[in-house]
Amino acid sequence: MKVTLDNPAGVAAPFGDRFAHVARVDLPTGALLMLAGQVAVDDNGDVVAPGDAGKQAERIFEIVEGLLTAHGASPADVLHIRTFMTSLDDLAAYGAVRRRLFPKPPASTTVEVSRLFLPGAVLEVELTAVAQPNITRPA
Repeated sequence: MKVTLDNPAGVAAPFGDRFAHVARVDLPTGALLMLAGQVAVDDNGDVVAPGDAGKQAERIFEIVEGLLTAHGASPADVLHIRTFMTSLDDLAAYGAVRRRLFPKPPASTTVEVSRLFLPGAVLEVELTAVAQPNITRPA
């Protein structure tokens, strides 16, 4: 088993000096990917659309898709999503973005927290995915 901690070159990692964005565990038939919590920031680390859960969800999943792609996976390979929200009142806006990206929803945990580490950030998403050839999802 090989473990790699990574900040893929093709994905902006403004906080990459503080943690790895991806922990990859190579297995005989693929890899388990654990993505660190992602918030909606631009390439300079500034919060995108402060206070807007829908727009932040869009940006977060752009980042997530880049991280997955860098490791040979896609949103279809996501097994579990953990979401931290500063207000569950934003669940509808966040859910609309998720439903578009994940028509067959993965396992999920969503919790409300008092605040996130960046002012203006209202969502943080971390996930687990699998990158393996010939993965099949139930119909």
